[in-house]
Amino acid sequence: MLTKFESKSARVKGLAFHPVRPWICASLHNGVIQLWDYRVGTVIDRFEEHDGPVRGVDFHLHDPLIVTGGDDYKIKVWDYKLRRCLFTLLGHLDYIRTVQFHPNASQFPWILSASDDQTLRLWDFRKRTCLSVLTGHNHYVMCAAFHPSEDLIVSASLDQTVRVWDTTGLRKKQLGEPVGPSSAMMEGGRQSVAASTAMNVQAELFGTNDVVVKYVLEGHDRGVNWAAFHPTLPLLASAADDRQVKLWRMSETKAWEVDTLRGHANNVSCCLFHPKQELVVSNSEDRSIRVWDVSKRVGVQTFRREGDRFWILAAHRSQNLLAAGHDSGMIVFKLERERPASAAGPGDKLYYVRGRELFCHDYARATGGSSGVDVPIASLRRVGQQAQTDGIGSGPRFLSYNMHNPKEGNVLVCSEVDGGCYELITFSLTNAGGSVTDGKRGSCLGPGVFLGSNRFAVLDRHKREIVVKNMNNETTKRVAAPVPNVDCLYDGGAPGRIILRADDRAVLFEVQSRRVLGELTAPKIKSLVWSPDGSKVAILCKYGVVIADRQLEQLCSISDTVRIKSGAWDASSTGGTNSNLFIYTTLHHVKYCLPTGDTGTIRTLDNPIYATRVVKDQLFCLDREARSRVLSIDTTEARFKLALANKKYGQVMHLVRHSRLCGRAIVAYLQSKGFPEVALHFVRDPQTRFGLALACGNIEAAMECAFSLEQQKGGEGKAKDVWGQLGSEALRQGNHQIVEMSYQRKKDFDRLSFLYMLTGDTEKLRKMLKISNMRNDIMGRYHNALLLGDAAERVAVLEASGNLSLAYICANLHGLTDTAERIKVAIETQEGSVEGLMDKVPVGSKKGGRLLQPPTPIIRAGNWPTLEIKKTTLEDLSAADAGVYEEEDNVPATTVANATAWDDGFGDDAMVDAGVTSGLGVDDDDFGGDDWGDDLDDLGDLGGPPAPAHVDEMAGLNEISDEAGFQMPAAGRPPAACWVANSSHAADHMAAGSASSAMQLLHRQIAASDFTNLRSSMLGCYLASTVSLPGKFIVYL
Repeated sequence: MLTKFESKSARVKGLAFHPVRPWICASLHNGVIQLWDYRVGTVIDRFEEHDGPVRGVDFHLHDPLIVTGGDDYKIKVWDYKLRRCLFTLLGHLDYIRTVQFHPNASQFPWILSASDDQTLRLWDFRKRTCLSVLTGHNHYVMCAAFHPSEDLIVSASLDQTVRVWDTTGLRKKQLGEPVGPSSAMMEGGRQSVAASTAMNVQAELFGTNDVVVKYVLEGHDRGVNWAAFHPTLPLLASAADDRQVKLWRMSETKAWEVDTLRGHANNVSCCLFHPKQELVVSNSEDRSIRVWDVSKRVGVQTFRREGDRFWILAAHRSQNLLAAGHDSGMIVFKLERERPASAAGPGDKLYYVRGRELFCHDYARATGGSSGVDVPIASLRRVGQQAQTDGIGSGPRFLSYNMHNPKEGNVLVCSEVDGGCYELITFSLTNAGGSVTDGKRGSCLGPGVFLGSNRFAVLDRHKREIVVKNMNNETTKRVAAPVPNVDCLYDGGAPGRIILRADDRAVLFEVQSRRVLGELTAPKIKSLVWSPDGSKVAILCKYGVVIADRQLEQLCSISDTVRIKSGAWDASSTGGTNSNLFIYTTLHHVKYCLPTGDTGTIRTLDNPIYATRVVKDQLFCLDREARSRVLSIDTTEARFKLALANKKYGQVMHLVRHSRLCGRAIVAYLQSKGFPEVALHFVRDPQTRFGLALACGNIEAAMECAFSLEQQKGGEGKAKDVWGQLGSEALRQGNHQIVEMSYQRKKDFDRLSFLYMLTGDTEKLRKMLKISNMRNDIMGRYHNALLLGDAAERVAVLEASGNLSLAYICANLHGLTDTAERIKVAIETQEGSVEGLMDKVPVGSKKGGRLLQPPTPIIRAGNWPTLEIKKTTLEDLSAADAGVYEEEDNVPATTVANATAWDDGFGDDAMVDAGVTSGLGVDDDDFGGDDWGDDLDDLGDLGGPPAPAHVDEMAGLNEISDEAGFQMPAAGRPPAACWVANSSHAADHMAAGSASSAMQLLHRQIAASDFTNLRSSMLGCYLASTVSLPGKFIVYL
């Protein structure tokens, strides 16, 4: 038994799987109905309207409905989307044992219920009426169920009988078809009327005759608790208090007992047929679940649980899942693993087991839409105590192929029968199906591993020793495990090496020298997948993947919320993804993982698959029936991230130009990796583009987006925030012209005044004073007067604001005698006094007042020397990048050598040629159409001297696009920076002090990777460019 999910709760009396979603509904003895997601193990919802235990529950096949029946005699129909009860069906007079929707509920909106009132009832849940009452049992009816495809109902009762009912009459009545002999066949109308009257009287007294008893099965010695139909065959199974499970066969006219399955030690609570295998599963109050073979009629497996009695079983309609309810909760489980045993072979071959046959799948012989050709190799024998039957767990679990032997094929097939066993199969590679050596067998624990061309290793299941054997199955060596608790062996990636699984560790062990070469922590290891070149290994855990190198040093580790099913490395010969891209599958998704730790989702899956091979955009896999399939996948995102991580910038540019890379995830990824300019290249949303432009310091692109956002959002609200952010970035770079424009559009008068003060623009500062005067902004007037050093204006502001005392002090301090006298008169008129006011000001000391004058501007013409924005490698591709991605970037080398930016969006001199950066603050007489004109009519010339009339600079701003790059002024650029920008020689870069770019150039040009020997030469080159020596002129005569 493979337990997939387990819950703890009160006693579970009813279970039902959702037909599509990974949900299970459990009805409890305490009256609660729980809706679980068994894949992630969480409760989705709870319903608590029943009084007393709820014994029956079922899902509708198509609609979001649940039906429940409990000991309160009520049947309730719930909508789990609305999370409430829709209605209640009343009619039963005792406990309700089971409820079920009709299998074809879209055509027949019926609900079947069984009750302790000794009846079955059929309900129309759309009309909310009772269609029929089925009477005949003379004790509690414990169970009732529809046949999956025929017009039959089975019921089980404590009267020791199982009854099969025929619902053909009710079906025809619901569909409007004639039932019974027609009136034309009657001898007369009176006979027809009399027959009809008699039928109506019978229906009123004894119930309707639309449903009739077809068979009554008697054979149990005590009350029958459960009965179930076989999904396809005319078989029945019943479970009773006589501790027996009986099989019954039906024909058109009769039904009879086939066999009795004995083994339970207490009352058998429930039984059902397995939906995919010829098995019967039963559970009992003896705390066990038993599995029986229908054809052999013997028990094949028993699962016991200490302390909990089992009460109910449920099976999924389409998946190999079962559920059982017990005293303290429920479990969702499988009877055996569905993963087909497989192993990659040499070249384009895959070896796998289907049923009892070993096949070789040749990918190279694929034709049409198929993935290849299956070649049968050998038939596998049944082993162990279950050799007489295809019991649960008797199939092969592991498969290992000998990659060290090029002369012949060797396959180890391992299974878990009787504690673990293996079979060694040898065959010819040229005639695989015709020359098979009889398999050599032995016992082992877990999979076997080939150590070389003529030896393999298995784990002794008793002593936990590593046993080395030759191809004749003879033991040649026994090696003690280097760590305790070893329970599995895996391939070590090289001859003579193995990886041991011990607890939550993976240990790389060399058998010959008995040395531990490496160790790695990985919880719940399931399998290992080596890359095609053997340089990396992916360790698949239960809920994660760990990627390590061949010495078992961890490269990255990722975790997932659902179980990992399988994985395969990319084996493409081109594109740079070989052994660098790992594709893995979960229950419903195909995902990727890179050695850098980056992950993502590629596509969804309808059914689980097991990946075996990845080539470009094709995923080769096996399904649960061991059928080979090919899925189309799109690995563009993974290749993009891999190229970015490996600094293959030519390939990055090719993917940017020719692929549909979009989405917030990619943008966020590029920002986190320090490449916002790449996302800026293909993002078109103004808001996102604005943030990216600020992140990479592209003021012009940010300004273009700001204009677009202003048009979309208007001049208020969020648009002002955009201009504020742009102004902050421009101020950081020192571009005060852009800062001025941003403050103007944001109407941030205080900051604008301070900017004019810093730049020494007293003319515009006086205009700001005039604007604040017209806006009746007292603080603004005083602030601007203070920045201008205009004492008279400050006195006037203080006087206008009613601060006569302060105005008097200010006038006296600055020698405005006439104004001071006038203010003194005003103060005395208001019955005030100026005595002692001047005593509060320490004149003549450092704390005394003095006249403030605006500072001398640093520079008056244009911007200040702006902050140089360092460009990334992607932005400043040089001649060395021309050959990075030759097969996809057909750009002439001479063109790339002369380029200093991307040819399609980041030109350095585009903005300078357009004259935008040098005149952003000029001729702003149409600054966005806002209400500046209401404050001051002639504010339009704030930008400086007027430009020619035919130049519309704002129009130029609005035309900024991807073809317009940016260039920061070159003022203050050191000569060493010019050496780097204008040369692709590593010596020039090293002389400039740029060791990283010098090493990158050497790596690209001559594939250098170890620079130890070049260290002294590189340091000498750098020192030689920075050292000067005094010399003497010596003249030889």
